[in-house]
Amino acid sequence: MEKRAYHHGNLRQALVEAGLSLARGGGPRSVVLREASREAGVSHNAAYRHFADREALLAEVSRRCMDKLGMLMNLRLSSVQETTEPSRSWARLDMLGRAYVEFARTEPGWFQTAFSATGAHTTPLPAPSETAPHPFLLLTRCLDDLARASAIPADRRRGSEYAAWSAVHGLSHLLIDGPLRELPESEVRLALETTLSVISRGL
Repeated sequence: MEKRAYHHGNLRQALVEAGLSLARGGGPRSVVLREASREAGVSHNAAYRHFADREALLAEVSRRCMDKLGMLMNLRLSSVQETTEPSRSWARLDMLGRAYVEFARTEPGWFQTAFSATGAHTTPLPAPSETAPHPFLLLTRCLDDLARASAIPADRRRGSEYAAWSAVHGLSHLLIDGPLRELPESEVRLALETTLSVISRGL
């Protein structure tokens, strides 16, 4: 890989960027401190001033990958047309699922890395980062909007985020590294449409 130049005092960021590059090409297993140091153009020992070990670097790269997922989902939400409720919230929920699967399929290395770091996700509802809202936060907000519009019965709102997230996340993994990875594109579209439809009908 081409070595990355970095400004004095910004080695930590250079290592994270190197880690992101490694993760994009090879997933979480490729995020190794020695390789990140080599790509950043510094010695292995210099990297230890900023990251105690590989797990520390992986945790930060994992967080950045989750940010990228959140940014794509947020971007896709901005394309939803302004309509009255609850139609708008239903459309937003549908778009969240589509964006989630899109990210998994177009950036499988980042997607796998986003969920790889031990201890990187310690709460069921993480706070938004400085750069992007967490995907789970986007989902819960959308479901809350549906509940306020009385589109979801009150007794079905509680815990519905877990079912919705599990369905889309499971499909994503099946499509990128599971038995569905060889599906023709027409069948991928069918799988996605059916999954999103089942989520909406269930709610």
